[in-house]
Amino acid sequence: MTSELTEPMPRLHRFAPGWPLWVFTLALLPVLLGLGVWQLDRAEQKRQLQAQIDRHQQMPAVPLTAVDPGADLAWQPLLLTGRLDTRHIWLLDNRTRDGQAGVEVLQVFHDSASDQQLLINRGWLPWPDRRRLPAVPTPQGNMQLQVEVLPEATGGFTLASPESSSWPKLVATIDLPAFAEQAGIALQPWMARLTPGSQGALRLDWPPLPMSASKHTGYAVQWFALAAALLILFIWAGLRPDTGGNNEHDEHD
Repeated sequence: MTSELTEPMPRLHRFAPGWPLWVFTLALLPVLLGLGVWQLDRAEQKRQLQAQIDRHQQMPAVPLTAVDPGADLAWQPLLLTGRLDTRHIWLLDNRTRDGQAGVEVLQVFHDSASDQQLLINRGWLPWPDRRRLPAVPTPQGNMQLQVEVLPEATGGFTLASPESSSWPKLVATIDLPAFAEQAGIALQPWMARLTPGSQGALRLDWPPLPMSASKHTGYAVQWFALAAALLILFIWAGLRPDTGGNNEHDEHD
């Protein structure tokens, strides 16, 4: 009668994950946390880069003669006076706008005030017929260009473009030393791009940064959420029914 009136005791659990679960968790958890920290670091880098761009773009444009050659010129606004080289033109392939295929026009500019030559990105041109290169309209004579200096390009894997002795040249990536050798002229080790309102500008709706700081932060949150989910699963899977207490109770009954 005593056993019939006694309420069943709640089942107890003990935390006892096996070694495979320990190995799996300890191997994966640092990876997830490291990826989250890395994304936060990338977000901070993007914030600093955007702040640098905004700060430099608000500075007044200066002539090339007023620039310190040893300074970091990335995103520095410049006011150039001179002429565009009508011969030495490179067409940067695989550039799209609104789903339309095209190229960006890279053209040598001779700055008469400093007697220096540099590569200028004049903007985008559509390329509807791949059988022939698009015509590049080039203003003649002296002109003033408003440009901003671009940071050094980071190269990636690209297929080599076929060599050609004719101009303009179609290229898949920017290689300033190779361009200088092809043209047989001394180019500055950096290039610039036209800003809206400048003479000689083509279509200038430049793409934004590849990934914003907020996207990196979002990815970091996802990695940290996966790490938290892994810990929860580790605890849940590691709980085992504690049968010792129930057996002892049954023996006393």
